[in-house]
Amino acid sequence: MHALIIGGGIAGLASALALERVGVLATVHEAHPRSGEDIGAFLTIAGNGMRSLDRLGAAEAVAETGFALTDLRSATPDGQVQADRRLDAPGDPLSRFRCLRRADLRRALHDEAVRRGITVRQGERFISARHDGQGSVSAVFSGGGEASGDVLVGADGLGSSVRSYVDPGRGGAAGIRYAGQNIFYGYTRDHEPPHARGRIDMIRGQGWFFGYTVSPEGEVFWFARLSAPELTREELSSPAPGAWERRLMPALGDAPVPARIVEATGERVMATNAHDIAPGAPWRKGGALLIGDAAHAASPATGQGASMAAEDAVVLAKALRDCDGTEAALNAYEEVRRGRAEENVRRSRDMSLERPVDPVDPETARRREEELSRALDWDIPLTAPTTGS
Repeated sequence: MHALIIGGGIAGLASALALERVGVLATVHEAHPRSGEDIGAFLTIAGNGMRSLDRLGAAEAVAETGFALTDLRSATPDGQVQADRRLDAPGDPLSRFRCLRRADLRRALHDEAVRRGITVRQGERFISARHDGQGSVSAVFSGGGEASGDVLVGADGLGSSVRSYVDPGRGGAAGIRYAGQNIFYGYTRDHEPPHARGRIDMIRGQGWFFGYTVSPEGEVFWFARLSAPELTREELSSPAPGAWERRLMPALGDAPVPARIVEATGERVMATNAHDIAPGAPWRKGGALLIGDAAHAASPATGQGASMAAEDAVVLAKALRDCDGTEAALNAYEEVRRGRAEENVRRSRDMSLERPVDPVDPETARRREEELSRALDWDIPLTAPTTGS
């Protein structure tokens, strides 16, 4: 079997690594001539993401990049601590959250893929697909080139070109929703806020949410989510010097720690919008399947984007290994993944829009964890959930 993977970012490279584990030949086709990642943003990989990367044989390579997060503290703008909790299972290195730049995660996965002999082609921009009626699917690229395989995996992110093929009515930008918040982020070594090694601090204000952590080298990684009208394409493409600092600082006026971090970052503050994809859209068409953000992009509030992509990769590989034929495999994949992935989209959107988010009761949490453990276990054949998500 040969899989064509469109997109050389986190979802695409993770899928290639997972497919290699089950003996499926995968070729990655990336539109960008050098890389497929934003060099500025950073992210966290949660415990479920690290477990998934371990199944791919990539956890050690990723763990060497970035740094571990073991604790989370929540506080009010004036510094009153509301909660402290452990993020990982003590004694289990693979459950430890990681904080790292997106580009560094992409590079670690890319290097591991190349080390295993997986072909990654740069500068191949997908424009359409074609099925031959005999079970083969071809990808057509903007330069006139084509590639054929048994399955086409659309792992090309939020603005997916493959989604435009799978769902022409809601594909591309038409399928993307604004989630109600501007996202600001940055790094600084010019201010050291109160912190503990391995801890991420979260501060909630009126209409804003701020998080920061400090690397072992003393660099502050921070983000802010501000409820506000969507930033325009023109504003994002050519911001005036200091524009994002000036926009964010008034909201943080009553919160000394966030304000000082942003002030220390100065003109290096970066910005974007929070977007997601509405649940219920098609994920596949014939032998073409969407995964990762191309299928179920969530706003960043839950911090699960990379982790969900890694889960997708394991489940897709198991589906193609365990099911009789591509059609059955893609059906099984969607049955296992849709409920969990779209629940994350809904919860993250509610958090972004500052709506109440109901806690998950212990029994539901236990059942979901058991289902996830089975789905990520190579030794257990893939089966759909037996109960609702």
